[in-house]
Amino acid sequence: MGWEAWLSIATAAALLLSLSMRIAATDLLAVACVGVLMLAQAVSGTALLPSSGDVAAGFGNEGLITVGLLFAVVAGLELTGGTELATGWLLKRARSLAGAQLVLLGPVALLSGFLNNTPVVAAMLPVVNDLAKRVGASPSQLLLPLSYAAILGGMCTLIGTSTNLLIQGLVINQGAPPLSFFAPAAVGVPAAVFGLIYIMAASRWLLPNRKPAVSAKDDPRQYTVEMVVTPGGALVGQTIESAGMRHLPGLYLAEIERDGYQVTAVGPRERLFAGDTLVLVGVLESVVDLQKIRGLSPPDDQARKLDAPAWNRRLVEAVVSSRCSLLGKTIREGRFRTNYGAAVIAVARGDRRLPGKLGDVRLEVGDVLLLEASPMFVEQRAQSHEFFLVSDVPGGAVRRPERAWLALLIMVLMVLAATLTPLSIMTAALTACVAMIAFRCCTSEEARQSVDWSVLIVIGAALGIGRALDRSGAAASIADGLLSLAGGNALLSLAAIYIATMLCTELITNNAAAVLMFSIAWEAATGLGVDPMPFVIAVMIAASASFSTPFGYQTNLMVYGLGGYRITDYLRFGLPLNLFLFLIAMLIIPRVWPF
Repeated sequence: MGWEAWLSIATAAALLLSLSMRIAATDLLAVACVGVLMLAQAVSGTALLPSSGDVAAGFGNEGLITVGLLFAVVAGLELTGGTELATGWLLKRARSLAGAQLVLLGPVALLSGFLNNTPVVAAMLPVVNDLAKRVGASPSQLLLPLSYAAILGGMCTLIGTSTNLLIQGLVINQGAPPLSFFAPAAVGVPAAVFGLIYIMAASRWLLPNRKPAVSAKDDPRQYTVEMVVTPGGALVGQTIESAGMRHLPGLYLAEIERDGYQVTAVGPRERLFAGDTLVLVGVLESVVDLQKIRGLSPPDDQARKLDAPAWNRRLVEAVVSSRCSLLGKTIREGRFRTNYGAAVIAVARGDRRLPGKLGDVRLEVGDVLLLEASPMFVEQRAQSHEFFLVSDVPGGAVRRPERAWLALLIMVLMVLAATLTPLSIMTAALTACVAMIAFRCCTSEEARQSVDWSVLIVIGAALGIGRALDRSGAAASIADGLLSLAGGNALLSLAAIYIATMLCTELITNNAAAVLMFSIAWEAATGLGVDPMPFVIAVMIAASASFSTPFGYQTNLMVYGLGGYRITDYLRFGLPLNLFLFLIAMLIIPRVWPF
């Protein structure tokens, strides 16, 4: 290998080491490492390292752009409540971490066998956050299992992952008959079943339970909020337990007001009736999450009487000052909505619950109001003397439940278009993104804010480093070295091809590894005088088996920052899965596809 190959390997190793030590932000480290390669290319003029144009092309990669567009598509699902509508049964059934994994991972693996992995994971990210809150676990114990389940499910069919489709095209180019739709299933299904069992059994010991230094439950403010059971809504006739109202983190149901009397000490078997007013007490984050529950609405529907449409309203906090004109008056007497153009959703007065109905609360200095208002309210009242402080609530965009089915329809059409038509997943995602904005499932500003730019930067930089490993010959040298160890034995050669593909996948992404190793595998089979199909299947499975680093697969990168993971988490949790899948492949492939 030349110095370019050694520099590429050293740079990739440095990135892995620096990320594992968390010495700086992930996107900064990735950009710094790819910058080293660009500088070396500019100084030396070699064609074996990526130029600035090559790296720029990496940031314009179709897969990277697709991930960015999918963030916006998922924003439309989240803001309309479409995700909760489609997966509400998941939230209601989960009572523990094991239960959450059981209802999450199986369906994700099944869907990933017939849909592209990336949109499946993107659509489930909000569900994972809600599940984690409900069962009192860290999202880090669900996000990486989510990615792994999608990868395992994608191994089972030709359309489960772009890697399988890419290899199918390469097989056809060689003049061989195309693989059947379920060709990978002989290995993929056992691998998926075993993998899911391993994930559920090992995650509690091998995955970190990282939680923020300051939890939402540590907030000393206790908001009192009223919500009405919507007539004809999803909660009518359900018990408190089945409606999921007993497992809201940082929030408890104080009483139910029904036909002029109060139901206190509400039990889990108490049934909800249309028009019931639920009085809940909890922290801000949980009150915001409460707005997502379908079948609940604010009392008197005050928010809908505001002039601004739902997509132009958001939740804000306002602290009542000594100059407020409504001091000493109740919210109802002061006609808050009429005078201020905002609806009061909840009130906090220190850490105690406020008695009576929300409209009967008499305002005092220092009361914190949670309001649903337009951006104009924030601009006008920020300089007002009536409130000490007016600020937006993080994640406080108002839900648009009337558009939930429309958002779901857009998502389903996107997946079907990408799966069953010649449209690429990027084209389908772009069309869905435009549709979400056009039909007001989300605004253009909300779509922009939903994009996690650090994820995109890391993916783009990783593509540049992968290009360096490929172009400099470093990846091919590693693969050839492993293959030479087989010494002409077909089974050992198959194992060497699998291991080499798996290592390349972890370093230079799944599709690049598939392209690089396919030709090596085909030539190896030809040189041995055996059927190349076992080697093709080995490359297909191994190219998707990316569990030990965040770089080999897009979904691993998508959850890397969200879960607060370290490189060591992937190694500790993913390496045993890599090894077990290798054993499964070596046991099954020679028997189903003999040499």
